[in-house]
Amino acid sequence: MARLLALGVALLSALPASAQSASATIYRDSGFRGPAVAIDRANPNLRLNFQVQSIRIARGNWELCPEPNFRGRCLILGESTPDLRRTYNWPGPLQSIRPVNGGGGGGGGGGSPKPTLRGMASEFFPAPTQGNGRVLACPNGNATSNCAAATADRFCQQRGWRASAHELLETVNRRVYLADVLCVRSGG
Repeated sequence: MARLLALGVALLSALPASAQSASATIYRDSGFRGPAVAIDRANPNLRLNFQVQSIRIARGNWELCPEPNFRGRCLILGESTPDLRRTYNWPGPLQSIRPVNGGGGGGGGGGSPKPTLRGMASEFFPAPTQGNGRVLACPNGNATSNCAAATADRFCQQRGWRASAHELLETVNRRVYLADVLCVRSGG
């Protein structure tokens, strides 16, 4: 049986990424416990009767949104997270979920992926987006370089990178957003 399972895993990993479907399991409790729902495609209205505290991601990157139709302050994840509240300050309600452009990039968000420049060790996001809009440099207060650096680090980590090596602040209509974010595998 183990040999058959290993053969199946080997065959699946030999497929191109586009042939492998994304899959994830969401859990009511932290630590991948409690009632669970397996997800393998976009769902604009989950209608869950519990809050989601953890997610196990088998393949792909996923956008989690607290409101139906992929609205609200959405979160893009590419790896399993045993405690969404502690790791990402996730509020709990999960109303919509969908796979997003794979490979740790693409900027996430609705519609077509935002342009990025991706290499083997880094990815450049000229105007980072999450959910349905630009990423605020400091969502909880005045925009400072330290706060923007922490926000850029979280943005990169949500896309499978280690940290941000560079970020700028861009003001548009009196709102301050991240710009020119360079996500990297090592360093920071």
